[in-house]
Amino acid sequence: MAKARKYPVGPLEYLRRWQMQAWLAAVGLFLYVPLIALMAFSFNDSRRNIVWKGFTLKYYDKAFHDASLIEAFGNSLTIAAVSTVVSLALGAMVALVLWRFRFPGKTVLDGALALPIVVPEICMGVAMLVFFARVMPWPQGLIWPLNLGAIIIAHISFSFPFVAVVVRARMASFNREMEEAARDLGAGEWRTIVDVILPHMAPSLVAGALLAFTLSLDDFVITFFTAGPDTVTFPVKVYSMVRFSVTPEVNAASTILIVLTVILTAVALRLQGDPAVTAGHAPADKS
Repeated sequence: MAKARKYPVGPLEYLRRWQMQAWLAAVGLFLYVPLIALMAFSFNDSRRNIVWKGFTLKYYDKAFHDASLIEAFGNSLTIAAVSTVVSLALGAMVALVLWRFRFPGKTVLDGALALPIVVPEICMGVAMLVFFARVMPWPQGLIWPLNLGAIIIAHISFSFPFVAVVVRARMASFNREMEEAARDLGAGEWRTIVDVILPHMAPSLVAGALLAFTLSLDDFVITFFTAGPDTVTFPVKVYSMVRFSVTPEVNAASTILIVLTVILTAVALRLQGDPAVTAGHAPADKS
């Protein structure tokens, strides 16, 4: 007769069972095997992806010497860089206001901040298209010499909430007694922010910037709706290449974007750390 358990089974203990481990392994294979296959066939010396004929780097050489692909990648980098800078400033200020102050409508603002995160991209893309086409019909090239202004504004609108979430999670572990001590020592409002709050916020600022840069660089749906006829970004260019056929050049271009995204995301997660662990060691708020 089996011996009865003396304590209930905890949630983490189920992860030690082989059924759960097999399920997690199957989910991991389902998610990552297609990406691994795409990256592997980018080195295939064949025009047909389903037949492996040997290892080659010639398609990467073609990708790096494709003028239109390089121009599209340059457009994506420009959009990502500008939107990251603006999103970082807006996100940090919004996070600081929501963390530090109490004011009427704070709950509404907090909920509105989450809308760009939860709303489907297709809805945001259509909304941006209507906005720029009907509400603000600027002449081409007026906002940005390369006609990237609409895309930059659209990317800022969905990037800065992610920055605000990351920064706000970091500020949850801030010891307010340090701010009070700085004021007792004669520091003013601006001095306290620069010398006390910003150093604590710095890791989340870097992580938020990398996250915003990655989101902007990878975005296709919103960019597709807001790009002008003469503007092509890297994801849109890859999509146009796929429409004809999935060739090794497409695999090589997609692999470059995947590797860059993974690196930036890994750096962002590394700098952000574990908010739960950080918050668990945060002292209680005595205000």
